[in-house]
Amino acid sequence: MAMKPSKFLFPALLGGSLLLVVLLVAATWYLIFVPARTLAHRIIFWFAVSLLACVALLAASGFLGMVLTLAAARTCEPLQAPTRVAINTFFPVILALGRLLGISTDNIRRSFIEVNNQLVRARRVKVLPHELLLLVPHCLQCSECPHKITVHVGNCRRCGRCAIGELLALKDRYGFNMGVATGGTLARKYVRMFRPRAIVAVACERDLSSGILDTNPIPVLGVVNERPHGPCFNTNVSLAQVEGAIFSFLPVGARRAEG
Repeated sequence: MAMKPSKFLFPALLGGSLLLVVLLVAATWYLIFVPARTLAHRIIFWFAVSLLACVALLAASGFLGMVLTLAAARTCEPLQAPTRVAINTFFPVILALGRLLGISTDNIRRSFIEVNNQLVRARRVKVLPHELLLLVPHCLQCSECPHKITVHVGNCRRCGRCAIGELLALKDRYGFNMGVATGGTLARKYVRMFRPRAIVAVACERDLSSGILDTNPIPVLGVVNERPHGPCFNTNVSLAQVEGAIFSFLPVGARRAEG
């Protein structure tokens, strides 16, 4: 089993990215005042330093909002939008910085998913069952199963050879929507079809992190799948984690009524 990365890894790399931007601002500011620069050069550098300063301010606001939310377990409303924008904007930079530091990309993505889940839970979003969408990957289905479930998940015979039947039992119990996706295109189709107010998603680190970013500002709780046979083949998922994520979005009354 892979070691669980610290939830502080992603915020630390975001802080490192912020430091890089600040250093770029300082370097550009220095170049403005280097002798023998023409007026055109100075205008270009002024424009560059202004742009970088705005980016640095955005990253600082997002970093502050993230830290405050994680520390207090409550959303800091004025900084919620800057936090979301900063994460979306700096995510590629954070991955690149992690690679330079020799940090596993999957560890960074796992840390991001954990941080995202805490940020979403801090918002205390509650939705009705029909407003909740469970998205799972097709690789949860047994590879030898002849029944196609990506078009209609109800084709599952619930034979017990994979987790799909148990997830459908949760769907029947609580009344949420469910889709089985082969990739990002089909996942986005389900989002457009069901128009959910909240999503619980099961996938690998790469697909989960990209899906969370793509569906912003819809709140997504991510559950990383288990891959005992390698990626994209007969994977599994913790039903307890999935049900816990579902409980996070459903009001207590809805849980009891459906349970």
